[in-house]
Amino acid sequence: MRAAESVRSGRNRHIAISAGSLAVLLGALDTYVVVTIMTDIMADVGIAINKIQQVTPIITGYLLGYIAAMPLLGRASDRFGRKMLIQVGLAGFAVGSVITALSGDLTMLVIGRVVQGTASGALLPVTLALAADLWAARNRAAVLGGVGAAQEFGSVLGPLYGIGAVALFHHWQAVFWINVPLAAVAMAMIHFSLPGKEPSDHPEKVDVVGGVLLAIALGLAVVGLYNPEPDGKHVLPEWGLPLLIGALVAAVAFFVWEKVARTRLIEPAGVKFVPFLAALAASLCTGAALMVTLVNVELFGQGVLGKDKYEAAFLLLRFLIALPIGALIGGWIATRVGDRIVSFAGLMIAAGGFWLITQWSIDVLDKTYDLALVQLPVLDTDLAIVGLGLGLVIAPLTSATLRVVPAAQHGIASAFVVVARMIGMLIGMAALSAWGLYRFNQHLAGLAAAANTSEMSLQERLASQATRYREAYVSMYGDIFGITAIVCVVGAVLGLLIAARHFHADELDGPPAGDGAPTRDDGDVSTGQLYLPTQVLPAQSTEGTVQLPRQQQPGRHRSD
Repeated sequence: MRAAESVRSGRNRHIAISAGSLAVLLGALDTYVVVTIMTDIMADVGIAINKIQQVTPIITGYLLGYIAAMPLLGRASDRFGRKMLIQVGLAGFAVGSVITALSGDLTMLVIGRVVQGTASGALLPVTLALAADLWAARNRAAVLGGVGAAQEFGSVLGPLYGIGAVALFHHWQAVFWINVPLAAVAMAMIHFSLPGKEPSDHPEKVDVVGGVLLAIALGLAVVGLYNPEPDGKHVLPEWGLPLLIGALVAAVAFFVWEKVARTRLIEPAGVKFVPFLAALAASLCTGAALMVTLVNVELFGQGVLGKDKYEAAFLLLRFLIALPIGALIGGWIATRVGDRIVSFAGLMIAAGGFWLITQWSIDVLDKTYDLALVQLPVLDTDLAIVGLGLGLVIAPLTSATLRVVPAAQHGIASAFVVVARMIGMLIGMAALSAWGLYRFNQHLAGLAAAANTSEMSLQERLASQATRYREAYVSMYGDIFGITAIVCVVGAVLGLLIAARHFHADELDGPPAGDGAPTRDDGDVSTGQLYLPTQVLPAQSTEGTVQLPRQQQPGRHRSD
């Protein structure tokens, strides 16, 4: 009981969530760090610079482990405790980093990245579930926003982190060696700030079969959707369709198993499925919009604005800086006005930003918004609006999902939120990139047919061709961002279906002992008083647990 109360003390739970956020930051850094050190890795493992498709398994391997294992690991945290799973995740992440750093060929490199991704797949959902355990629902969104900000901050720092580490240590392996002491620090913080899960007379079982079937379905979907060389003619890679069929078969097998199994990956009892699925669908839309921005803004910079890859990547900083800021603000506002309003508003703001981006032209860098007293650069402003809007929804969508799921299933619910967003990112990259290149060819053919180059000199023809290509790129990206705006509007409408502010699946259920025990901010346990909005109830201690009146109905307690 002393351990359980120590985490309620405020200081310890803040240390615990800080350690979890550090773990999330490490995982996010390593998701994006390979982008800027890819050429160094290729040189070391003997792959020619024009064979970059051969190293795509470095990226897909990480994503495969990250997404496929996440639901099972999230559910395992419900069974074995958040502390154990975060510790195991950090240890696995450090081991994967060592394998990656020591690898001398592509095979070992991919193995290391798969181990890293699998371990990292536990860190974000389990930390989100930990936040839900340690903070009451009415204050939870702000904490979830902080965890989300750590994730997005990692996406900002990832590419820069890779460049800086290589510049400082002169070899790419340093990027992964640095992970080892940082993981050790996070493990120590978790060890001393969070109690372990106390033994239970009736421990929950983990649906391993269901988890493996879902992992197979997600893994096949990841590899099937990831197209390293989109040509505008095919949405999927050549191996994509068979793998997606396999993913569908595995998904059907998963749902059949869940119908007949005694122990299920997610128990339907107590779950409000309409708002739960609405929040997941809105997360999927958010992920698609996020990936479209990450990919296409950089390509716009290179293809239209004539920037090199570093200058084009720098354009994204406007978006990436606004994203974690939006995550913090969204969590703070959601604690005051509710998740539904912030989710709807954030996605509508993002949709407005994408609509503004559809108006970009070749000379967008020279354009400004002329306000009364200031002039705002068009490109910077539009990207900041999109980043702020997408950032606003990160915490509310997670909080809304956790509110409609019993506390005993917060781990698996958090995993589903992250998986939905990642699948949305993959769908956005696969479908919209291929469709965009198809539209590019259409625009280019139309411009070529309208051009009269018969009387031009060779130099004039080349200049005309370059202009047509740039104009076709502008039209293509306008189409892509226009579709993305529609995706955001769809997500905003889905956001209106998430649960109302007053609903919480089991806000008043007794907390599980030890690790992951929900800590209520509504009062002071040490004084024996539990503060609720309508009354003050005495806390009657029986063997160290807080007993609440039975007549109070869970799920109808207004706590935010």
